[in-house]
Amino acid sequence: MKILCINASPRGNESNTLQLVKSVIKGSESEGAEAELIDLYDLRVEYCTGCGACYATGECPQLDDFEELFDRILNSDGIVLGAPNYINSVPAPMKAFFDRLSDAIHCQMLTGKFGCSVCTAGGSKEDAVVEYMNGVLMNLGVTVVGGLGVAMHGDLDAPQKAAGAAEELGKKLVKSIRGEIKYPDQDELHRRNTEYFCQLAKSNKERFTHDYEWYVQKGLIK
Repeated sequence: MKILCINASPRGNESNTLQLVKSVIKGSESEGAEAELIDLYDLRVEYCTGCGACYATGECPQLDDFEELFDRILNSDGIVLGAPNYINSVPAPMKAFFDRLSDAIHCQMLTGKFGCSVCTAGGSKEDAVVEYMNGVLMNLGVTVVGGLGVAMHGDLDAPQKAAGAAEELGKKLVKSIRGEIKYPDQDELHRRNTEYFCQLAKSNKERFTHDYEWYVQKGLIK
């Protein structure tokens, strides 16, 4: 079982969010998972230009590290997102990464995977950022097992104090992947989303050639 953890903080090893992500990793590894940690600031992910090539061909004309990162995601069973609160949202590299996932959303490429998100904030809105990141995961077809937000309020030990909760989140992620925890409401949401995007591809098959062929191959368009 493979867990891919993506942290988006420019502070490297000094990152408070990284401490939370590492605690999630510790919890997942205690349940037998293999975790990989990626610092998004070590990669080059260019901005989406809205060209629509991904819908038509399944490929992005941008030459950067996105495809390699996405391949790692496709080869994982679980996804952990970590980001600090930057003006009630995620830092720019994480947003740039999200924007490049449009075709993956259209094709619901991450259906069957499980994920969670963690965030630290100086004083507030940490839960809103967690909700945003988890919403992106759900849009991709990922089943979300939970999230954790920590407001620092000047307490440098806040991530350490939340380590136990983060470890439990990691354990829950692995148990969910193993099928020990069920999410029927999300299963229904994913079903409806797949149906919607399938119809979208069918209605725009001349423009969304790749998406249309994707659903044909999945047996959802006859």
